[in-house]
Amino acid sequence: MTDPHQILLSSKVIAVVGASPNPARPSNWISKYLISQGYTVIPVNPGHTELFGLKCYPDVESIDSNIDIVNIFRRSDQVVPIVESSLKNKSLRMVWMQDNVYNDEAAQLVKEAGIPVVMNDCIYRVHQQIAK
Repeated sequence: MTDPHQILLSSKVIAVVGASPNPARPSNWISKYLISQGYTVIPVNPGHTELFGLKCYPDVESIDSNIDIVNIFRRSDQVVPIVESSLKNKSLRMVWMQDNVYNDEAAQLVKEAGIPVVMNDCIYRVHQQIAK
């Protein structure tokens, strides 16, 4: 299977599910960090039409462009429908569930699609470690 670290380093577009306008929320400052590192971030939050000066989508399925990584900041029990929606994007290279987010059923769906999945890990922390 492809190394998730290599996918992270070679990716360009990250959909952030659960993106928040609240600067105290990890999904906010991590999104801003990813943007500062040259990634195209696509915020996903049904409560907003714009975040970080970018168009915000209600769900992953509504995104009409290629996505390399779907980065999930939602409760573990909400992950399966997000993954099902994400797998419809044929350019998807990896699904990443943030700290304290894990769902074995969702992970199995991703693995069955032949796509790497990361659970219960922080994309920011990992990027900091490997992007040196």
